[in-house]
This record gives sequence, C-alpha cells and structure tokens, in this order.
Amino acid sequence: MKSGRRTVAVATLVGALGLSVLNAPAANAADTGITVSDIVINKGKPIVVGTSKEVEPPMTFNLALPAGYSVEGTAGSWSAHPFLYRGDLKRAADTGENYIGPGSYTCYEIDSRHARCEGNLYIDPHPSQEHVDSNSDATTWKLAVSLRLFKASGNLKAGEIEKRSKTAQLKRAAKATTNASPEPVTKGKKITVTGKLTRANWSTKKYDGYGGRTVSLQFKAKGTDTFKTVKKATTSSTGALKTTVTASGDGSYRWVYYGNSTTGVAAGASDYVDVR
Repeated sequence: MKSGRRTVAVATLVGALGLSVLNAPAANAADTGITVSDIVINKGKPIVVGTSKEVEPPMTFNLALPAGYSVEGTAGSWSAHPFLYRGDLKRAADTGENYIGPGSYTCYEIDSRHARCEGNLYIDPHPSQEHVDSNSDATTWKLAVSLRLFKASGNLKAGEIEKRSKTAQLKRAAKATTNASPEPVTKGKKITVTGKLTRANWSTKKYDGYGGRTVSLQFKAKGTDTFKTVKKATTSSTGALKTTVTASGDGSYRWVYYGNSTTGVAAGASDYVDVR
C-alpha cells in the first residue's frame, strides 16, 4: 500500500479468465452502473514481447460504483477490469482467443464509491498460453472493459462488456549484437564493425534474422555519456551487419535499430575499442 492511501480491493486474475470474462455477458447486456474511466495501458507506449519472458505492462484506471455499492464493501460484490482483444469481441470474451487480460491490480479508495486502480496486464509468450502465438498478433489491439455486479448470494446481478476507443500496439522484440575489431587499433586505421539484427518469431518462439533493415552504428567517445550515430547500414537477408569506420579515438560502438510498426527498438551491447 502506498503511504496515505487505503487499499480497498486487490484482484489477482492471472490464469483465471473464467472469473471475469469467459462466459461473459454480451456488450448489450444489463447495465451495471459501474464506470471505468481514464484507462492508461503501458503509459501509452507500445508493448514489446519476446519469445519466452513474461511481460506485465502497467495499467491504471479510475473506478466508480453505482449507488448501494461501496469500494470497501463485501469482497466479490463487484468486479471491473480493462482487457485487450483483437478481432471479434464476443469471440475473445467467450473463448479467451486473442485476449490479453490483467495479471493483478489494486484499488485505492478516493471515497466510498470511487477508487484509483493500479496494476498490470499479463502476457506470457509460452505456447500453452496462446497470448501471442502468431506473428500477426503484432498489430493494434482494441480495449474493452469487463463489468459485473453480484448479489449477496454470489449470483450475478448484472454484467456487461464495454468497448472503448483506445488501442494498444503489440510489437515483436528485436535484438542487436555488436563486434568491433581489431582491438586495439592504430589511430587512423580502419575498424570493422559487425553484428546481427534478429527479432522474435512468435510462431516458432525463436529469434530470426531480420533482413533489409536500416540500422544505425553509434559511437560513444571515452569519457562521455552520449552515443552518436556515425554511420548507417542495411542488414543482409540473414540480418547480418558489417561496415568500416576510421579509428579516431578510444570509445564504444553499438548497433541500434529504431523499430517499426510491428517491431520494437533494439540496442546492442556496446564494444569498446582502444585506439593507440
């Protein structure tokens, strides 16, 4: 809990789609009176996913409950959370296909019927999860909200799924490697800088060479904190990179790819060259 803020609801939903979305009511079902607003996913930035590591993009939203319900009320009397989907909303809600939901979130009381909620979405690229099982998933995902009210008995009183106009971009992770040689090198001589650009293949769960991409070679002089682009090169069909520069002083080289609509940014680990 954050200082000065009272925790009123904590939800953990990883692997529990059936609690809130699967078998959910249609978008035109009974109005719950719950309002979820000011939704922000991953601070408005694209979500980049690799081939094995789980990703938990942050999300925040405001919650308002209808009269007769309290954010501090009986646990399980209401549920509300945003989720991402692509394609048909009903199919995503009914089957979990092309659906990305929250991992967990915590709501902090503003007053008896209002709260500020903070948490994360949960994306697991493992084949068993089917969150990102095709490269076509690297696209724009739509936003919707699952809303439910429950009776004292625990039975559903009202439920609905609301579409929202906001979207989130999912991108395939990319990697870049860098090798500069010879080391050390005589000032004024040529340095050969090689490397490779690869990106996640969500179908095979491997990283493949990414060909035909323009990649920037950057240099950071010894004693400075800033990398500057000194040259650009295009990757081969296998993602390979190679170029030459003139040795002017000690410093580090790295390859940087700035991404595109389906692929994230990649900055390779730098390689230091001693110039004598």
